[in-house]
Amino acid sequence: MNGADTAWIIVATALVLFMTLPGLALFYGGLVRARNVLSVFMQTYAIACLMSVLWLVFGYSIAFGSDGGAGSLWGGLSKMFLSGVTADSLSGTLPEVLFFAFQMTFAIITPALIVGAYVERIGFGFVLLFSGLWMLLCYAPVVHWIWGGGMMADGGIFGEIGVRDFAGGIVVHETAGLAALVLAVCLGARKNRTTPPHAPWMVMIGAAMLWVGWFGFNGGSQLAADGGAAMALTVTHISAATASLTWALWERIKYGKASLVGLVTGTIAGLASITPASGFVGPVEALIIGAIAGILCQEAVNVIRNGLKIDDTLDVFAVHGVGGIFGTIMIAVFGQGAWVAQLGGLAIVGVFTVVVTFVLIKLCGLITPLRVDEETEVNGLDLAVHGERAYDSAS
Repeated sequence: MNGADTAWIIVATALVLFMTLPGLALFYGGLVRARNVLSVFMQTYAIACLMSVLWLVFGYSIAFGSDGGAGSLWGGLSKMFLSGVTADSLSGTLPEVLFFAFQMTFAIITPALIVGAYVERIGFGFVLLFSGLWMLLCYAPVVHWIWGGGMMADGGIFGEIGVRDFAGGIVVHETAGLAALVLAVCLGARKNRTTPPHAPWMVMIGAAMLWVGWFGFNGGSQLAADGGAAMALTVTHISAATASLTWALWERIKYGKASLVGLVTGTIAGLASITPASGFVGPVEALIIGAIAGILCQEAVNVIRNGLKIDDTLDVFAVHGVGGIFGTIMIAVFGQGAWVAQLGGLAIVGVFTVVVTFVLIKLCGLITPLRVDEETEVNGLDLAVHGERAYDSAS
């Protein structure tokens, strides 16, 4: 065990959890109507709790178990409940229980990202049932394929050089983005799609927390306290800052004004886009990725919202999905990965995610209602579903 590596990943684990609680909750909560803000908090918080338990019981074993061997489809169930893992067990230079905890925070935030697609109209029971099954049947297998020595790793179906995905462009952002898009289509649009964010200040605070937490997300994925972690952290920051500026500039050119919500959404676009490449590129490449991401993801928002008329409420696919896919491709553009592996990985995981998500939506919908009734949606989910409200007077 390496003490420095262990200390850094303990910090990184806390930072990644901080991204969901409270970062993502505040970011999403500020974007909805005041009468729905607590429902967003409830969904993200409950998902964090449920994924933690499911990761212990099944998820970690499916993702990082060794039952299947090299090139396998899943890791098996031999590590359920951390069977055989003690305080002295090692994963590389780290205690394995710490590696478990670090990866658990990724399993928390990935289904939590999907929340942005269905806020203000989703059934709470459906959120929990779908999120739990989706993490186990979609996310965990993809983790195994790419990070757990499975079929897309080095020596797998793509040959000696497998898929390069440093911190989750495919594993986290493509899967969450595509699942969000499928859910938005199946769920249908809100009754009122034109309501502006109720608290832009809350959106900014949440985005700032996500930015800080992303240092653990990308820097921690080095799994060591070394120069690689420092470089991943640095390029993450450069991409986020650059994408924030290009998003705001593009907004100013197109609409005459640069908004706070736009600026911080650009931050998230830059963070998502650099994530898969953060362990493979330097500051100049990060500058390029961030500069393009701010404009690319903003245009993706326009296409999804206005072109395709899909109510992906908080633009999960346009920002996370498109950003993650773009960053994964840029690894090959900069010569750090094989084209066939990068594109092949995106295609296989994309099809798998869409199919599994659609099937789970239909199955879960047979057990618990997908959408709340019209009266609940109009009056807001906070009081109707949870018996609470965030403010004395609601917008």
